[in-house]
Amino acid sequence: MAYNFHKRTIRDVPLDGATVLVRADYNVPLKKDGTISDDLRIRASLPTVQYLLDRRCKVVIISHLGRPDGRDLSQSLAPVATRLGEQLDIPVTFVEDCTGDVTYQAVKQAAPGSIVLLENLRYYTEEEANDEAFAKKLADAAQARYFVQDGFGVVHRAHASTDAITHFMPSVAGLLLEKEVSTISGAMQSPERPLVAVLGGAKVSDKIKVIERFVSVADTIVIGGAMANTFLAYKGFSMGKSLVEPDQREVLDAIYAAAAEKVGEDSVDEFILLPTDFAVATGTDDPTVPRRVVSREAVSEDMMALDIGDESIETAVRVLNEAKTVIWNGPLGYSEIEAFAHGSARVALALATHPSITSVIGGGDTADFVLKWDGNGGASFSHVSTGGGAGLDLMAGKQLPGVESLLDATK
Repeated sequence: MAYNFHKRTIRDVPLDGATVLVRADYNVPLKKDGTISDDLRIRASLPTVQYLLDRRCKVVIISHLGRPDGRDLSQSLAPVATRLGEQLDIPVTFVEDCTGDVTYQAVKQAAPGSIVLLENLRYYTEEEANDEAFAKKLADAAQARYFVQDGFGVVHRAHASTDAITHFMPSVAGLLLEKEVSTISGAMQSPERPLVAVLGGAKVSDKIKVIERFVSVADTIVIGGAMANTFLAYKGFSMGKSLVEPDQREVLDAIYAAAAEKVGEDSVDEFILLPTDFAVATGTDDPTVPRRVVSREAVSEDMMALDIGDESIETAVRVLNEAKTVIWNGPLGYSEIEAFAHGSARVALALATHPSITSVIGGGDTADFVLKWDGNGGASFSHVSTGGGAGLDLMAGKQLPGVESLLDATK
């Protein structure tokens, strides 16, 4: 799974004593009381931040949180400053803006080897507009010698803090960004085989390019989640009230044609594994609903397929037990309800109990699930990604604007 990262990192530039502007992804989920419910993204940023602190850098961090409409204090980064300080056991100075004189003075007064966290970038509409003038204001307020991109979850978007900011100072990758790109790209380009892709979630249309890429690189593809309903409806099965995405015939025609060309017509159904049974219910309103399993031929008009069934789980686990590399993106059922989390839980267990498997867990809902399931904060897996959309784009072979804008590695 060797992969040579193609951009310069914080290891490649002279940082000692410098002021450094770091773009982190601290878009963490908050509880109703405003406290952080999952700090994976904060923990994932610590190696980069600690590396800079060890070199007596003045570390100025920018991030977004949520989708605020203007200055919405319920989406302030203040709780992140508190949690980050607890993780590093040092005080973190929080500034209630990210541009302007207040920010400039706070950074100027900060000591070497300290951290200043600035307020939510998305309080300004110019952030998502990739506005050059706003990026210049960020750069001026931070007074930084270098820009460090470490927010993997945002590098698939050309925003002011991922693209335009790199026009104003030398820009390199942080350790998290390097790890994410190298791990995911390495698993896609040079995996130890067999490589098994486990794909769930709701929509085929969200993952067309990823599915197409896995058809070319994977040894087996396991399909679950509501996505499996669309595949089976395409094959002529009645899926009752299940979520089925319309207008995907042309897409699935192309996927199956590519699969047949790769493995032969007779082997396609062993290459793209679809559920043979489902856990079903008449709706999702009752969180105490019991688990009831039927074959895929027996999904009646009033039923919703909400998880892969017991036979399908055993088939998936058997395939995973033979794998050397597994990339998992998308829960295999409606995992918010315990009765329909069995498929996802069994996949997680299979990966966690086979340390010889290189397991790459996609961000977003998949990461949320395994972090709730795993008592080790994600340590039971080789890599839990911090980026949902960025990870999908990387798996699909797309270029990421926030990576491509960084300085190229020296050859």
